[in-house]
Amino acid sequence: MTLVQLRYIVALDLERHFGRAAERCGVSQPTLSTQVRRLEAELGVEIFDRTRQPIEPTDLGQRILERARAVLREAEGLLAEVHAVTDEVAGELRLGVIPTLAPYLLPLIVGELRRRHPLLALHVEEHRTSEILERLERGVLDAGLIATAEARAGLEERRLFREPFVGYVSTDHPIHAHDWISEADLDLDTLWLLEEGHCFRDQVIQLCAEAGRAAGGAAARPLHFESGNLETLKRLVDRGGGMTLLPYLAVADLTPEERARVRPFERPSPSRTVRLVHGRTYLKRALIDALAEVVLDQVPPELRREG
Repeated sequence: MTLVQLRYIVALDLERHFGRAAERCGVSQPTLSTQVRRLEAELGVEIFDRTRQPIEPTDLGQRILERARAVLREAEGLLAEVHAVTDEVAGELRLGVIPTLAPYLLPLIVGELRRRHPLLALHVEEHRTSEILERLERGVLDAGLIATAEARAGLEERRLFREPFVGYVSTDHPIHAHDWISEADLDLDTLWLLEEGHCFRDQVIQLCAEAGRAAGGAAARPLHFESGNLETLKRLVDRGGGMTLLPYLAVADLTPEERARVRPFERPSPSRTVRLVHGRTYLKRALIDALAEVVLDQVPPELRREG
């Protein structure tokens, strides 16, 4: 039994597919399959039920996988102890990031993180908040970047920065003639939304509902089409009219034509707080601290002031 074999079965449990698990581990599919078979032969049990599609762990396989994860965590902890003594920021950090943050924040931090800490191997997965928290609880991820307050047993969070919302408005929309948006201007009938499951969608709907109550009315029904991607929503506004809301970082690289469609909110503007979440008892404190430091250094100064 080897640590490599344990990594392979943990990856296979995560992906539930031999090809994707092999890709995740950076090996060929035959190599991964052979090593999994050898481990099963050594233990005298089947860890995975291959008659199911996608494959699933057997009942005993689930227990073996739990032990495998514990062994791998201890092995990583041993390396972390060594690096702590030598003051090196080194090792693997498995990070989950929500889809409405990943494409805008990661380009800001990846290069700087590599420059400062060349021995830190960052592995990023893009998931919705609920999936990130589930993977943290299972030990599949070491840390996550989310934008909601999620109190869960065994997890800690630290506030990084506050990110305001802005409006992205078509040229034929009445709000386009304004310099600012008020919450009372929001109308779900003309607002393009993310699909269900995204925390940013929930925050926008809550904002509209509060605006409706404040105006003495009820929020209108959601629009018929919903997207899983903020860039799609922007294109819908460009071509189809209406408006959408975007987080501040999403407008940093807009063209001049696109920037002309951006409208900030009157103060105090609605916003979300970006948080770094991780386990309470974790072995990668130096890596997580290094990530937090780079994020705070690389986001625009106005966001750091709002944190």
